[in-house]
Amino acid sequence: MLKSEVKQATKQKIKTNKRTYTDHQYKDMRITIKIGSNVLTRQDGSLDVTRMSALVDQIAALRSGGHEIILVSSGAVACGRSELRHIQHDLDSVDQRQLFSAVGQAKLINRYVGFFREYGIPVGQVLTTKENFSDTEHRKNQENCMRVMLENNVLPIVNENDTVSVTELMFTDNDELSGLIAKMTHSQALIILSNIDGIYTGNPEDPESRLISIVKPGKNLEEYIQEKKSSAGRGGMQSKSNVATQTAAAGISVIIANGNRDNILVRLMNDRDNTPCTEFLC
Repeated sequence: MLKSEVKQATKQKIKTNKRTYTDHQYKDMRITIKIGSNVLTRQDGSLDVTRMSALVDQIAALRSGGHEIILVSSGAVACGRSELRHIQHDLDSVDQRQLFSAVGQAKLINRYVGFFREYGIPVGQVLTTKENFSDTEHRKNQENCMRVMLENNVLPIVNENDTVSVTELMFTDNDELSGLIAKMTHSQALIILSNIDGIYTGNPEDPESRLISIVKPGKNLEEYIQEKKSSAGRGGMQSKSNVATQTAAAGISVIIANGNRDNILVRLMNDRDNTPCTEFLC
């Protein structure tokens, strides 16, 4: 979709034959969207600006359709790593992770600010740590900050503050963070964008494997989960499945989908039946 067409979509509700933004189920939802590192980075570790811009276009279209969006974005460490190629890239090193995130977070948020400015959408950066969800006062302060941002039409962009997080205090990955943010903000839906369509009955590269489209409450998926983690981030499908199950149990529907598919967010809202994904029912 051309950028001019997307901007037109921000003025008119996007319609399809099956589902539209005007359907009661999908109107005026508060949605947390998590974008994984493998969606935002190229194979060489550099930031995929084209993909990032396309996702911003879609988020702008969703907002124009009446939805509130909270964005949980990975990619800071990968951005910093690509900027500091002369440094030995050892993700297990706290020092290097802090350095990469400090440099990369600035690059990442500046890109978002520029892209969202084209739509007149103000954004605010929220860097958080795991203890902010366990300490009552910290949690209350963060929740209040995000409430004020949403009330004033500011789009929160959330990421873990890797500059101060150390191994024992880190989130498992941003999948875990996105689930906590979805619950904290009382979102109606959580969309986790990865570089795969969802959970398969086997190896996704095996032609015999089938995409699991619907996961009902109580369904055990352990036999289907591949343990392999993403190359750019810390998470894997096991983490996504665990977070999706826990979040759905809290009454929030969860979708795992492929962020590299064109117009994936709008398609999920408008034509979910024909859009490859795994949806966890609540």
